[in-house]
Amino acid sequence: MTPTRRTLLATAATLVAGLALAPAASAAETKITFYYPVAVGGPVTKIIDGMVADFEKDHPQIKVEAVYSGSYQDTIAKILTAAKGGNAPNTAIALSTDMFTLIDEDAVIPFDAAAGADAQAWFSSFYPAFMANSQTGGKTWGIPFQRSTIVLYWNKAAFTEAGLDPEKAPANWAEMRDFAAKLTKRDANGNVVRWGVEIPSSGFPYWLFQGLTTPNGVELMNQAGNKITFDAPEVVEALQYWVDLAAKDKVHPAGIVEWGTTPKDFLEGKTAMMWQTTGNLTNVRKNASFPFGVAMLPAKQRRGSPTGGGNFYLFKGSSPEQQKAVVEFAKWMTTPERAAQWSIATGYVAVSPAAFETPAMKAYLADFPQAAVARDQLTVSVAELSTHDNQRVAKALNDNLQAALTLAKSPAQAMKDAQAEAERILKDYR
Repeated sequence: MTPTRRTLLATAATLVAGLALAPAASAAETKITFYYPVAVGGPVTKIIDGMVADFEKDHPQIKVEAVYSGSYQDTIAKILTAAKGGNAPNTAIALSTDMFTLIDEDAVIPFDAAAGADAQAWFSSFYPAFMANSQTGGKTWGIPFQRSTIVLYWNKAAFTEAGLDPEKAPANWAEMRDFAAKLTKRDANGNVVRWGVEIPSSGFPYWLFQGLTTPNGVELMNQAGNKITFDAPEVVEALQYWVDLAAKDKVHPAGIVEWGTTPKDFLEGKTAMMWQTTGNLTNVRKNASFPFGVAMLPAKQRRGSPTGGGNFYLFKGSSPEQQKAVVEFAKWMTTPERAAQWSIATGYVAVSPAAFETPAMKAYLADFPQAAVARDQLTVSVAELSTHDNQRVAKALNDNLQAALTLAKSPAQAMKDAQAEAERILKDYR
């Protein structure tokens, strides 16, 4: 055989080998679908898009399809519908309180096996308060990502105008009521032009209510998610305090206070204090035309807040390769550097102590120390209300909270009714 002939055959063999390998190389790319709870458009979408793009640059063998799935409520509904149709996403950010629902619906698998040998080291890197809504039955079902607590925001200019120390937030329930009385402002006709305080009671009433029950020394459910304590005396007392702020003390709007309009009221000077998620921190910082403070929630028997926000979940139907890709994605998104980046951009609490040791977070806190309040409050925070059949249990509590706040029921009757309805729902899970 001539040298030219041998060369041509060798070249052809190389080309054939290359073509044979091409499908394998293509197949090596793992695609995962990622549901994220926000409407399409807006700054958060751009942040997520940027983080996904950066992840794909670092992991060229993994392709992430981000699906913006609406509100948390929209997202869980879409997840469950997709799961029942055999088309669940591979991963999603859903409320930490959806853990029992997703387990009961047989929609998720724990991260323990997929995370491999370093699973426990990874899980223990997060704040324990966030893991309280992420683990049950000795397994880890959720990975903290966009997590929060409730904090009190106050308008320092309004405090100065009312003769209060602008650097001192109310430390306890009595002080909050007294401060709110001085801060409530009326015009010549007696109409309120600025409320002393607003605690939202739409959207997530039970969550804001835990900002009262936790400091009063009571938790609303057990760790197994099958028992609740809605009618405990401390719970009734907490609701009475909330009702009295409007009905008796006249320092809080009557009826239902909308979750979405409370930050707007604060920024427009219509309320001097508000209770809101730390997830609103960046919004308030960017848009407040006055100096403001951020504080832990006022104490009664103790300090404390429920945690809140969303976790990564891993869904059934994912191949072993997709499970590994989800773990890689969740690990990358929650590294100290990324957690710090996300916290600074959004106001959510960075999910690990290591994130607060990064240069970026240290510089941020030096410039904006209010952001450290949520971190410090984690030492006294408890799990957000989460039970089996959580949507129905939370609705029973929410409906009765609103009945009390609109004076349709007494606090004692409202909590008695909430307890009875929740007991009926949870009896089959004991």
